[in-house]
Amino acid sequence: MLTSASSQQPGPDDTARFRTVLGHFPSGITAITSRDAQGRPVGMTVASFTSVSLTPPLVAFLPGKTSSTFPVIAERGTFCVNVLAGDQERLCRALSVSGGDKFAEVPWRPGPNGDPVIDGVVAWIDCGIEAVHDAGDHYIVIGRVNDLDADSTASPLLFFRSRYNHLVSA
Repeated sequence: MLTSASSQQPGPDDTARFRTVLGHFPSGITAITSRDAQGRPVGMTVASFTSVSLTPPLVAFLPGKTSSTFPVIAERGTFCVNVLAGDQERLCRALSVSGGDKFAEVPWRPGPNGDPVIDGVVAWIDCGIEAVHDAGDHYIVIGRVNDLDADSTASPLLFFRSRYNHLVSA
């Protein structure tokens, strides 16, 4: 069993500090996409995405409990992780807002489960929901990978110190 040196939790005044310190860890940005009960595309941006297991192939993302999009994804039971490219900051911002037709100007095609694969992404990963775990003010969603592909020429959009960043080739 893992133990910690201190069982003291950060207090409410430490929330900003917690966010600032963890903002020093760069992360890629993903668009988690699915379809609603009427077949319309839905999506949200998530920086908290990771691989979990090779056998079986599992990934995870962590949506906030206040998300209005995640319940729609959970109801469908499938989703597609779209790893956003460096030139997709505008698309990222559009998918980050609540309400409206987020896909009005987003070119995409249906993936293996029918969930949107966005044009121009670095990679896409088609998944079915394997498990959902409670984790504070977020959920940990484990997805079983059904299919995936990548564009080895594309560079990712990154988030670091509360700003969008791009990789620069050496």
